[in-house]
Amino acid sequence: MSATLKIRVIPRASKTEWGGKRGEALVVRLQAPPVEGAANEALLKFLAKQLEVRASELEIVAGERARNKVVRVAGMTESELNDRLP
Repeated sequence: MSATLKIRVIPRASKTEWGGKRGEALVVRLQAPPVEGAANEALLKFLAKQLEVRASELEIVAGERARNKVVRVAGMTESELNDRLP
């Protein structure tokens, strides 16, 4: 059982926070720069805290080097995921 989440990342923001929606994707503003995986690491840490799951339950399955990403959340249904999103 897993759910997926479409994310649009905006690196080097003034603070890490939700940024609304852009099309089907949720926007996440990250303080981290897109260098050496720092933004991906910050994204997974932010999502883990916001969704109240362990970071090990999150995986970037598409877009690891792009701003548009797909993140899989293990152990959660689409319905449960939607209930935890802003």
